Amino acid sequence: MTRSTPRTVLHRAAGSFAAAGLLAAASLAGAAAPAQAADTPVFTLGGPAETALHPYPESGKPKSSTVGITLNNPSEDEENGGFGGDYTLTFDLSGVAGVADVKFDGEGNPDCKVTGTKAVCEDWGIWPGLQGAADLVVTAAKGSENGDTGTIKVTGQADGATFTPFTTRLTVGGPDLVMEQLPFKTELTPGEKQQAPITFANRGTRDADGVLLTLRYSRGLDIPQRYSNCEYTVDDPDLPDFGWTTALCSVEGAFEAGATYTLATPLTLEATERAYYDTFLYGIHENSSAQRTALRAGAPFERGTGGVLKAVPAKKGAAARSADLDPYDNQQEADFRTENTADFVAYGDQVAGTEGSFVTADIGFRNEGPAWIGHIRSGEDVATVDFTVPQGASVTSKPERCRAVTADGKYREDQTSPAPRYVCNTSMTVRDGAGLDLPFELRVDKAVVGASGEVTVRNTWLQNPKLPFDPKPANNTAYLVLNGEGDGDGD
Repeated sequence: MTRSTPRTVLHRAAGSFAAAGLLAAASLAGAAAPAQAADTPVFTLGGPAETALHPYPESGKPKSSTVGITLNNPSEDEENGGFGGDYTLTFDLSGVAGVADVKFDGEGNPDCKVTGTKAVCEDWGIWPGLQGAADLVVTAAKGSENGDTGTIKVTGQADGATFTPFTTRLTVGGPDLVMEQLPFKTELTPGEKQQAPITFANRGTRDADGVLLTLRYSRGLDIPQRYSNCEYTVDDPDLPDFGWTTALCSVEGAFEAGATYTLATPLTLEATERAYYDTFLYGIHENSSAQRTALRAGAPFERGTGGVLKAVPAKKGAAARSADLDPYDNQQEADFRTENTADFVAYGDQVAGTEGSFVTADIGFRNEGPAWIGHIRSGEDVATVDFTVPQGASVTSKPERCRAVTADGKYREDQTSPAPRYVCNTSMTVRDGAGLDLPFELRVDKAVVGASGEVTVRNTWLQNPKLPFDPKPANNTAYLVLNGEGDGDGD
C-alpha cells in the first residue's frame, strides 16, 4: 500500500510480492467501494475487522498493537484518477473508552490530533488504488479486563467526494497463534519431496475456536494431498494470481492457550519439474468467515476430496471467537532453489509489402521449460525482447509494454516518432509454456529485398545479456524478415 501523501509513489499492484500477495495478517474490511457517480468519487475506508490487545500488565508499560486504517480509490486510471483535494478523517473513540488508549504513529501519518474521545486527521490527495491512511497505536487501558471490547468508527469528509465509513473492533486479550518455522532443505532437484510437519502454538490468553491453516506456494512447488476440509485456488491462466496455489484449511477444535499443536499427518512438499526459484508460505489464524473472505481475496476456490486434515492434540469443548493478540507471528515462509533450466526460444516473422504499405509482424518468445521463472522476491522483470527494425521500415504502432531506444540500445527520450530499436520487458514471472507475444505495425518506407531485423530474448541488462537459466542460447535470437524468403524463425 501507499501512504496517501503527494510525496509517495503510486501503488504497484501485481507484481509485488507484498501485494501479490502475501497472506493477510488480519481481515481487511472495506476493500471494495460501491458504484460512484461520474462526477463524485466514492472512497472506501477500511482496515482490520478486529484487533486484539495485550492485557494491561501488573507492572511496566502496556504492549501496543497497530491498527492500519486504509483508504481505497477504486479508479483504475493511475494518471488521471487521483483526487487532488484536502480531506478530513474523523475517529470516534467513545466506543473504546475504558477499553483502550489510542494515539497515532507519528511516522508517515497525516496531521492527526486526539481530543478526548475524538481524533481528527487532515491530509491532501488520494491516489488510485488501496493506500494507507493512518496508523493507530492502541494499548489496553489501565483498569480494563480480559474480554473487554469496543469499537472505533472512522468517517471521512471532502468537498467533491464521498467516503464509505468503517468500524473496527478492539478487544482485550485473545488467542495468539504462532507458526513455528520448519527446517526445510532449500537446495533441491526436480521431483524431490520432503515432509512439512506444520506446528503452531497458542501463546495468548484465551483458547482459539478452530484454526485456519493457510498454505501458499509458487508454481514450481506442489502439495499432492487435497484434503476435504481445505479449499484450493483454481489453476486458471486467465486469473491474475495464476502461478500460485493457495489452500485454506479449516481445522476444527478448541486450541488451548499455552498449548502447541502439530498436524496429525505431515504434509508433503514437492519440487516439481517446473521448479526453479520458489516460495512456500504457511500461516495460522483463528477460523472465522471474515478471515476466510479476506484470504480468498475474491479468487475462485475448489474443495478437496481427500481425507480430513487434523491437528493434534485438540481440546474438546467450545471457545469464544476473538482476534489474535499478535498477527505478525502467524506466518512463516521459505525460499527454494531447484537445479533446473528454462529454454527461452525467440520467434520472428516473415512479412511483405509494397512501398508505402503497412504490415503487421508478430514476434516474441516462448518458454519451452521445463522450469517456470519467477522473480517473486525482487519483483524484477525476468527477461527482455530486443527488436531491431529491418532496413527500409519504420514502426507505426507498438505494444504498450515496449519502449523505443537508440540503435545501440541506449535511452531514447523521444517515444513517439519511429525508432531503430525497441525493448519489451516481461513481467516478474514467465510460466512454462508461456512467453511474450508482440504485434508490431510497420510502414514499408522503401522496398528492400531480404531486409531483416533481429528479435532477441535476453537478460534485462544490456551489458549482461545472457539468461542464466537458459541452456540453449543459440535459439534466443530469431529474425523479422521483410520482403524476403525464409520463415523468419531464426533456425
